[in-house]
Amino acid sequence: MTTLEDRPAGEPVDTEVSFDTSPDSYRHWTLSVDGEIATLTLDVAEDGGIVAGYELKMNSYDLGVDIELHDAVQRIRFEHPEVKAVVVASAKERMFCAGANIKMLAGSSHGWKVNFCKFTNETRNGIEDASAHSGLPFLAAVNGTAAGGGYELALACDQIVLVDDNSSAVSLPEVPLLGVLPGTGGLTRVVDKRGVRRDLADVFATTAEGVRGERAVAWRLVDATVKARDFDAEIVRRAAELAAGSSRPGTGATGVALTPLRREVDGDTTRYDHVRVVLDRGAGTAAVTVLGPAAVPGSVEELHADGAAASLLATTRELDDAILRLRTNEPAIGTWLLRTEGDPATAAAMDEFLLAHRDDWLVNETIGFYRRTLKRLDTTSRSLFALIQPGSCFVGALAEIAFAADRQLMLEGVFEDDDEPAPPAVLRLDAFNTGLLPMGNDLSRLQTRFVGSAADLAAAEAATGRNLVAADALALGLVTSTPDDIDWDDEIRLMVEERRSFSPDALTGMEANLRFAGGETPETKVFGRLTAWQNWIFQRPNAAGPEGALRRYGTGQRADYDRKRV
Repeated sequence: MTTLEDRPAGEPVDTEVSFDTSPDSYRHWTLSVDGEIATLTLDVAEDGGIVAGYELKMNSYDLGVDIELHDAVQRIRFEHPEVKAVVVASAKERMFCAGANIKMLAGSSHGWKVNFCKFTNETRNGIEDASAHSGLPFLAAVNGTAAGGGYELALACDQIVLVDDNSSAVSLPEVPLLGVLPGTGGLTRVVDKRGVRRDLADVFATTAEGVRGERAVAWRLVDATVKARDFDAEIVRRAAELAAGSSRPGTGATGVALTPLRREVDGDTTRYDHVRVVLDRGAGTAAVTVLGPAAVPGSVEELHADGAAASLLATTRELDDAILRLRTNEPAIGTWLLRTEGDPATAAAMDEFLLAHRDDWLVNETIGFYRRTLKRLDTTSRSLFALIQPGSCFVGALAEIAFAADRQLMLEGVFEDDDEPAPPAVLRLDAFNTGLLPMGNDLSRLQTRFVGSAADLAAAEAATGRNLVAADALALGLVTSTPDDIDWDDEIRLMVEERRSFSPDALTGMEANLRFAGGETPETKVFGRLTAWQNWIFQRPNAAGPEGALRRYGTGQRADYDRKRV
C-alpha cells in the first residue's frame, strides 16, 4: 500500500478505502454489551494505520479508527435496542486518547485531511444524535490523558468523568503545539455545548498541558473528577443512572443485524440492491440513482421481519456507503447527478406507513439514519444536480435528495421518442419535507430554500399531498428549470461542462455557503466556520511547511513561524 504522499493528485487511490467492517474484524475498538449498558473500549493497534507511514501510538487515531467507531455506534442503535447507555472507555493505562495521529496529519495530502476531519465530525455528531433522537446517552470514562481529538471524542458524550490521579488532564493543545485549530469541533463544543466561559476557554486552548482535577470541573470541561480507587464504581453508577432515564425499548426488543452490503463493482459502475452509481470520468460526473420501494410492508411486524432488507433501511445503508466511497476514493469526480427510479404511488404509500409507525423503535432509528445520511450529502463538497424525469419517484423522503441538490431540473412532459413513454414526472411533498428531516442548521430543506420568503414557504407546504407536474413545481419554486425533451440532454451537458470549467475550490466554498442559509447552529459552525479555518490553517507553512509545527512535532525542534498575521 502506498503512503498518503505517494498518491497521484486527482486520481483515484490505488487501494480504495472501504467502509465495510464489523465488530469481529475491529482492530481498534471492542464492543461489549452487558444488559442495558454497552461499552466501547478504545485500544488502538499501533501498526493498524489505514495507510503506511505512521504508528498509532498512545491511542491516537486515523480514518480507520473512526470507521470502526461509526460502525459500532450504528450497530448499537440497530442491533442492540436493549442498550440504554454507552460507556466510552480506554484499555490503555492512564491514556484515554491522544487525538488524531500527528504524523498522519503531517504526511497527508490536503484533501485527505479534509475528508478525515469531515468524517470525524460526522461520527461525533452521530454520537450526539443518538442521545438527542434515540434516547441513547454516552458517558466518557476518561481514565487518563485526553488530548486534542481524544478530548473531542469525550466532548461528544453527554457526560465526562475524569480520573483524579494528579496527572491526567483534558486538553486541546493544537494551538500551542501544532500551529492548528481543534478541528473536529473542539472549540465549538467547549463553548456552545458545555458552556465554558470565553476567557477560560481561551486559557484552556492555549495551555498545552491542559486542565485537570477540580479546576476542570469548575470550568465545566468535565462533569466530575474521581479518585482512581473509586473511578470504576462511579462509572458503573453513572451509566446505570443514564440508562434509567433512557427511552430506548430495553430487553423486550429484538435487534436487526446489519448484514454485509451487497455491492457489485464492474469498471465504473457500482450496483447495490437499491442504489446504482455510474462514473463518467471524462465528464467528471457520477450518476447516482436511488430506487424507490417495490412494495409496502403489511405491518410493522413484517418490517421487523425484513430486518436489514427493509426498504428504507437498506436504501439508506447503500446510499450512505456510496456517498462515503465517492467522497474518499473519487476526488476528481466533482459533479453528482442525482436520480430516482420507481413508482411515485408506492413511494407515497411507504412514507405514509413509516409516518404512521414513527413510535416504533426500528422505524425511528431508520428515519434517523436517513436524516444523518442526507446531512452527509449536504456537507459533501461536490456539485449536486437533481434530475427529475419520467420514471422518477421524488416523493416525500426521496424528494429530500432533490432538495439537498444545488439545482433541480424537471422534465416538462415526456420523452417523445420513447416507444412507450412513461407518464410525466411528478414531485410530491409530505411530512418528511416539512420538518422531519432537518439540516444541520435545524431548518428543513424547504425552510432553507425559502429562507427569505415566508409566503413562498407557506405556498410550497400547502401543496403537501399533491402530485406536482413540472409547471406546478416551477411555479412553487421547487425546481430550478423545466426543459422539454428537446432541450433536456443539452441542458444537462451544458450545466456539467460549465461546472467542469470552474475551480473546484471556488465551487466548494460557494456551495457550502449557499447550502446552509439561515441562522448558525453548533453543527453549521463545526462544518462551516471551524472546518474552513482549519482547512486553511492546515495548508499554511506555519503548520505544514518544512519548518512548521506539524513537521517538527516530536523532533525536539521548535517550529519557525512567520509572525505576520494574515
